[in-house]
Amino acid sequence: MRTAVVILNWNGVHWLQKFLPSVVANSPDATVVVADNGSQDDSETYTRSQHPEVLWLGMDANRGYAGGYNTALKLLQDRHPELEYAVLMNSDIEPLAGWLEPLVTFLDAHPLAGAI
Repeated sequence: MRTAVVILNWNGVHWLQKFLPSVVANSPDATVVVADNGSQDDSETYTRSQHPEVLWLGMDANRGYAGGYNTALKLLQDRHPELEYAVLMNSDIEPLAGWLEPLVTFLDAHPLAGAI
């Protein structure tokens, strides 16, 4: 897969329970990633047991919004260099079917685009 959908999480098991199923179902051509900012709730247990197809990136502490995403993107780049694109998605998003394809199509057609 060429695209990662990265969800930053901190003690948000309730958001994962509500929205992660639709992210997984509606992102079939992407690697779905939960980047965890040192949660102390059951986020990891829920994700690993209910969504083993999701890549779990656990961090040792809450690095904040920018720090969490920057750390997650660095880990992804190091571990999965085949990934070309990363979508930074809030944990309270319920994407519709087909949401990702137009974004990837645009980026493929505009290789100088840095972000959309």
